[in-house]
Amino acid sequence: MAQTQSLEDRARAWPSWLRNLVADWSSDQQTFKVNWGKAMMWIFIVSDMFVFGLLLSAYAAARLSTTLPWPDPARVFALHIGESEIPLLLIAIMTFILISSSGTMAIAVRYGYERNRAKAALFLTVTALLGLTFVGMQAFEWTKLIDEGFRPWTNPLGAPQFGSSFFMITGFHGLHVTAGVIYLTIVATQVFRGAYEKIGYQRVEIAGLYWHFVDLVWVFIFAFFYLF
Repeated sequence: MAQTQSLEDRARAWPSWLRNLVADWSSDQQTFKVNWGKAMMWIFIVSDMFVFGLLLSAYAAARLSTTLPWPDPARVFALHIGESEIPLLLIAIMTFILISSSGTMAIAVRYGYERNRAKAALFLTVTALLGLTFVGMQAFEWTKLIDEGFRPWTNPLGAPQFGSSFFMITGFHGLHVTAGVIYLTIVATQVFRGAYEKIGYQRVEIAGLYWHFVDLVWVFIFAFFYLF
């Protein structure tokens, strides 16, 4: 009680503009029932959406403005199996894995709200493992292209902007997936330990928002970069 009274006394000593600001923010939370974690995640997603949009727009501008031939993605990203060359096979598998991880993430959120701790932690772990598999396959793709002579500043098949666009866009997205894998691993550990039993499982949903965003961005990268 004394501690509460002390905090109230300190609040009264704040400048009037600060007291008004705190009152406005707290009233908004009470009026709209805002979960601040979810609101901040949405703000991050919207801001990050602009960044990816700018990168894809820059890629489109570079491709349309270059006077040198643009490499054929079907040839560049073909996977050699024996004597056969299968266009975009690795990319198709990566896309399937990432989209599947979006499904396992949705299942984890559902079990979280059902307070099924074991299954929520299990599907979070499966999602993280699928994300890790995607990153590993992307590392293989990078290694393969680097061995073939592709660099951020040049490539052996034509326009140098192809290399810079590829490594920037896929690298930035891969960084997001890697961060997501770490994030999901932490959340899965917390769920397994029962850390959300008292405060609720909204943090699982917040992690799901981030992961679905990462998956959605890859769909656009796949469509714009690999198919056209």
